Amino acid sequence: MADNFNEMYENGTVRPPYQGLEAWARDMPADLRGMKQSEAEALFRRIGITFAVYGEGGSPDRLIPFDMFPRVFSADEWARLERGIKQRARALNAFLSDMYNRGEMVRAGKIPAHLVYQNDAYEIAVAGFTPPGGVFSHIVGIDLVCTGPGEFFVLEDNCRTPSGVSYMLQNREIMMRMFPQLFQQNRIAPVENYPTLLKKTLASVAPKKCDGDPRVVILTPGSYNSAYYEHSFLADMMGVELVEGHDLFVAGDFVWMRTTEGPKKVDVIYRRLDDAFIDPLCFRPDSMLGVPGLMNVYRSGGVSIASAPGAGVADDKAIYTYVPEMIRFYLGEEPILKNVPTYQCAKANDCQYVLENLPELVVKEVHGSGGYGMLVGPKSTKSEIEAFDAKIRENPENYIAQPTLSLSSCPTFVDEGVAPRHVDLRPYCLVGQDVNLVPGGLTRVAMTEGSLVVNSSQGGGVKDTWVMVGN
Repeated sequence: MADNFNEMYENGTVRPPYQGLEAWARDMPADLRGMKQSEAEALFRRIGITFAVYGEGGSPDRLIPFDMFPRVFSADEWARLERGIKQRARALNAFLSDMYNRGEMVRAGKIPAHLVYQNDAYEIAVAGFTPPGGVFSHIVGIDLVCTGPGEFFVLEDNCRTPSGVSYMLQNREIMMRMFPQLFQQNRIAPVENYPTLLKKTLASVAPKKCDGDPRVVILTPGSYNSAYYEHSFLADMMGVELVEGHDLFVAGDFVWMRTTEGPKKVDVIYRRLDDAFIDPLCFRPDSMLGVPGLMNVYRSGGVSIASAPGAGVADDKAIYTYVPEMIRFYLGEEPILKNVPTYQCAKANDCQYVLENLPELVVKEVHGSGGYGMLVGPKSTKSEIEAFDAKIRENPENYIAQPTLSLSSCPTFVDEGVAPRHVDLRPYCLVGQDVNLVPGGLTRVAMTEGSLVVNSSQGGGVKDTWVMVGN
């Protein structure tokens, strides 16, 4: 752990962003810390902040570990991150708009055609279609890691339905409730306007056929979905209806919502279900979660869907390696944020290198998510490495590999007191007529000492994320 950058300390002294927390953490008695931790857990449980984990037997609902020690960024650090995140979100959207139309980047030889057009996430149903404003991915969650002072790398892009923003908002709410004095003593940028910005973003991409104020709804798969808490939370915070597929129907050129006062026209659907389930007439015919005929209305300009069907091709882990080139190709700029060096097992030379160095690498499934389907070489057993060796040899195109980064750590409250634990960050970039980013994001923390896996489904926890105002 000593080799990793601890975000609170540099050369034995407390870094400026954290100076307002040193005395607070040092002087907090253990019994008070335990009481506050229990209070936080009780609040999480009462509010209903759980994460569903399937396949383990018993109730799938699990309380997400909450760590009270916030993660802090200086204003300068955040300003650079914000520029880089917005740049990336613009490039990803330009790429999607291009790939579903002229395919100029493929024609220019900058990305292999098969990676795009033979990708499972590429939806032929929207080929030739450009959504309002040319925006395909309206909520872009970009996962970042820090390896040293001012050194940030993008781990992956999430262009479909990135989750976790409700935890960002509730982490702040709980910290302000439990430690109001910290917010009086420190100038911390607010995050609570995210629902307002989200609603404004969604309204800004209403279809041309919309007359008057756009009616926005959130389409959820239902209460058994792992992120259902977030769906209902965001609907409540935005003041919009939370609907399931059976609450909507298509008539004429529009989508309508069933209400006790009769049908109401819907203009923008923030969908939180996968492409395959959106419309049984276009995708999976056995889907009971979608709206029959929705895609016809979408393509004819009667409704907007956020994020657009087919947006997932941009967050494929094989496509990820080409994002720096997208930034150069579409924006004419150099990337502000760096990718992690990535080996594509589909390439013979890369594959050979990966197979020869599995104990040192992190291997991921191209379409994997949630911390599943991956190998962390330095933390794996010989049998796990041998199993992955066989998987890669059987289907090399299904895997990429990256060096094991020396992830930064952040002070975290543990049973013994305060100890460093590895963290990552998921900011949420909103793309509509404007590109907006609230200052902060979801910091996920690996609660187990030495672990690099921060996903909630793998036992990771969450922290409040502070961006200081001024330096």
